[in-house]
Amino acid sequence: MRFRIAALAIAAAMTAGCAGVPTAAPAPSAPRNIILLVGSGMGFNTLTAARIYAVGESGDLAIDTLPESAFVKTYSNDRQVTDEAAAMSAFLSGRKTNSGAFSVEGCPDGKPAPTLLELAAQRGMRTGLVTNVPVTDALVAPAFVHGCSHPGGAVAAAALVPGGAGFNAALGQGIDVLLGGGAADFTQRADGRDLLAELRAQDYAHVQNLSELDMPQAARSKRLVGLFAPRDMAGDTARDVARQPNMAQMTGEAIERLSRGGKGFVLVVANGLIDRAAHQSDARMVLEEVTALDKALRTAIEAMQQRDPGLKNTLIVATASHDSTLVMNGYSIITGKTTPAEPGVLGLLRSYSNGKIYKDGDGAPFTIIGFGNGPNRVDGKRPGTLDAATVAAPHYQYESVIRMAPDASTHGGTDVYLGAIGAGAENFRGTIDNTEVFKLIKAAAGL
Repeated sequence: MRFRIAALAIAAAMTAGCAGVPTAAPAPSAPRNIILLVGSGMGFNTLTAARIYAVGESGDLAIDTLPESAFVKTYSNDRQVTDEAAAMSAFLSGRKTNSGAFSVEGCPDGKPAPTLLELAAQRGMRTGLVTNVPVTDALVAPAFVHGCSHPGGAVAAAALVPGGAGFNAALGQGIDVLLGGGAADFTQRADGRDLLAELRAQDYAHVQNLSELDMPQAARSKRLVGLFAPRDMAGDTARDVARQPNMAQMTGEAIERLSRGGKGFVLVVANGLIDRAAHQSDARMVLEEVTALDKALRTAIEAMQQRDPGLKNTLIVATASHDSTLVMNGYSIITGKTTPAEPGVLGLLRSYSNGKIYKDGDGAPFTIIGFGNGPNRVDGKRPGTLDAATVAAPHYQYESVIRMAPDASTHGGTDVYLGAIGAGAENFRGTIDNTEVFKLIKAAAGL
């Protein structure tokens, strides 16, 4: 009798859906929401220094808490040390391009290689780009530009306007959320077009400051464009907080927008000011901007946990496009996090044995942080006059081993860190090529 009851129970369970009895929906085989966060120039040394800067040696950034991780190779097809275009083309199209090329299969022919945002749009998913440099910059343009060189900001901007001349039709109805800098490429144009007006005509809500970004949600359309500076946005701590949103605020707004409709989305969040600061050997701004991206990561995780508890249908990946040449020198005491009163990792190196200012071989003090190459290299013996006040000055250029002309300092070629959480995160492990990041995200999204 017990066996007969059990058999009937199994049969009832198998036929419950046919009989009109509600059953639990099967879990999707792949996540429907993808968030890729990229720090330009955010190598291992930079991440370590940013952790100490923000939370101290024993603290954790949000990226430190991600349960899965990998090392990512960053070389391009023709260079040991990549540029931004090739690095992001690898992430967004899965192609190992020459430096300077944008999401193509080989040059000089330059056949377009489908990108994550294009594939998502063609599947009916929503798409978004968030950055603090121009949305036409090489950091994000590989998501929608194809070619063996950058076509220029004006051409890249036109590729984002549905229905307009130069639109990239592979984006379907267009990228749903565009937030960042680069307004000049849309309005200060030789052809006289006002691309922001054209976007408004295509049912984009257009916001110009933080107050407008925070308007009641019901009063605005599903699609959104916000370009908050003619070119680069201001650094996170230098911005006008009453007008310009930070990366976390833009990320939260993008997620709110893209979550509407329930069709899933692909969102790319990229901080280009980390790299801008590294090229100037401005260590303070480097670490401030890593922290800003980390806050955006935390916002993304919290926002998606609310919408998708356990992240069963969401994959969040955080990594870097390439390394910088930032290094940490010497045997410093534990500094703890940086505060207005204590410079921490940004300060002069103090000896672990007695806490006194440590000196180089010529008896001169030096900073914990330095750069492999950059604009500030001392000729001959280093002066013994370097002090805490000098180092603490805004935009102090930390010393470099090799002098480079302004804006000519290079990226670093070291592997970068990748952390992941959510559905499909377990596939990111070991040492992988940057093109593999695209393949794993594409597979996780079912694209």
